[in-house]
Amino acid sequence: MTTERLNPPDLSPPLGFSHAVVATGTRVVFLAGQTALDTDGKIQGDTLPEQFEKALTNLLTALHASGATPADLARVTVYATDVADYRTHARELGRIWRRLAGRDYPAMAVVEVVRLWDERALVELDGFAVLP
Repeated sequence: MTTERLNPPDLSPPLGFSHAVVATGTRVVFLAGQTALDTDGKIQGDTLPEQFEKALTNLLTALHASGATPADLARVTVYATDVADYRTHARELGRIWRRLAGRDYPAMAVVEVVRLWDERALVELDGFAVLP
């Protein structure tokens, strides 16, 4: 797969995401929404950063199972129950992302939702990757 991350100068500089990702490949991997569930189906962590780290780890586990790497991610959507809290922790969440997934940022969006499937969940991530 090849990816080209596009960040046109006519748009504000992206921080922690790419404005567009052109992905060329032959396989598309759709990743289901992942929250901070452990293997027993229980939410881990009480804070947004704790839950974000576990949810991202879960997303990357599913991604790796498909034979892909974080650099293959073309799109990720973050669903947060409190965008103000997400903004408050944005720098820390960015550090978590870089530590686990690197700096090849996919196209991303953060969407505030009223609640997630599990009432204790503060954040959920889904996305897709393109493989050769």
